[in-house]
Amino acid sequence: MIEMGSAGQSRRWPLLMLVVLVGLNLRPFLTASGPLAASIRGDTGMTLQGMALLTLVPMGLMGLLAFAGPSVQAALGARRAVILALAVMAIGSFGRFFAATSGALILTAALLGIGVAIVQAVFPGILKRHFAGHLTVVMGLYSATLMGGGALGARLSPMVAGAARGWHAGLGWLAGPAALAALAAAWILPREEALGQAATIAPGSLLHRPRTWLLMACFGLVNGGYSSIIAWLAPFYQERGWTPAASGGLLAAMALSQGIAALLFPIFARANPDRRKWLWLTLGLQACGFLGLAAAPDLAPGLWAVSVGAGLGASFALTLVVALDHLDDPAAAGALAALMQGGGFLLAALTPWLVALLHDRTGSFAAGWMMHLVNVVVVIGLTTRLAPHSYAQALEQRRR
Repeated sequence: MIEMGSAGQSRRWPLLMLVVLVGLNLRPFLTASGPLAASIRGDTGMTLQGMALLTLVPMGLMGLLAFAGPSVQAALGARRAVILALAVMAIGSFGRFFAATSGALILTAALLGIGVAIVQAVFPGILKRHFAGHLTVVMGLYSATLMGGGALGARLSPMVAGAARGWHAGLGWLAGPAALAALAAAWILPREEALGQAATIAPGSLLHRPRTWLLMACFGLVNGGYSSIIAWLAPFYQERGWTPAASGGLLAAMALSQGIAALLFPIFARANPDRRKWLWLTLGLQACGFLGLAAAPDLAPGLWAVSVGAGLGASFALTLVVALDHLDDPAAAGALAALMQGGGFLLAALTPWLVALLHDRTGSFAAGWMMHLVNVVVVIGLTTRLAPHSYAQALEQRRR
């Protein structure tokens, strides 16, 4: 539980509400397109590799712009940056009501990626500043709502599209929640967040630390599994005879398991600063799910989807916590988390396209799922180096 004195309670409870609202907006636009892929392709003529761009472009921008996160925060301030980014997301989703071509649809995906990139680069530092004593719990809440938003996008978008008789509405309705989040951020975020705060370690110098690149690799290889799952799980089962609604329900179950695991695993791991055992458990869940999808997809689709989802969600949350654990200063820790996400999302952006390429070459998604199984094994090896006693030495930063 998060205990708050009377002085901090009036501020922190609204901030927790904002964490939920912001998190719910960061993934629905990615998960919404998978269940509607057949309709989108029918109207726009997009190929599988073209559809992959709806994930690749925003995730690539999440990666590129995450590197600029500390600079954006210094120039605009955290508060203003978050409000502006959420407004850009609202504009991007609203544009999908009018996107008649593949190019226009990809442009809206780019706007959404820009908005999400700025939020993801700045928001973890805000949380560390205001909830330093309860970081694992709050990061779990943030990650859970982020994944829960993905579940809502997968489940509700086909329903909205069916009611409105068009996929444009199934994607465009997300403008409303994004606009609401922007207004809430303007009301709730403290005014002092408008001022840029200098980190005790220069963000650029973090790129010279091997530990930063190790975190990027871990984050990127795991989130590559997420980007491929949200892009191709629904089309994978549609190829096997499932309806858009049924495949969207499976994707929603996957995303819901992500949210639950992202909330619970950081709570379980909070007592021990060494998060590796919990990380290995999350990676084992991913391995089980990807192996099942590749080898026996019709045996237990729900089990495979939930296993992958729980592993991905918990791993996302714990990896963010590990990055923030490395440094005590909120601005410096936020900069490290932003850089980890930058390199990680650049790597993750490529995987849906690679899965589509493997599908075109082999006629099956199985090769793509096996690729992610190999990635999981690689990350298990990399995370052995994330022992807490190595944090200070890895960043040449004496912990206070």
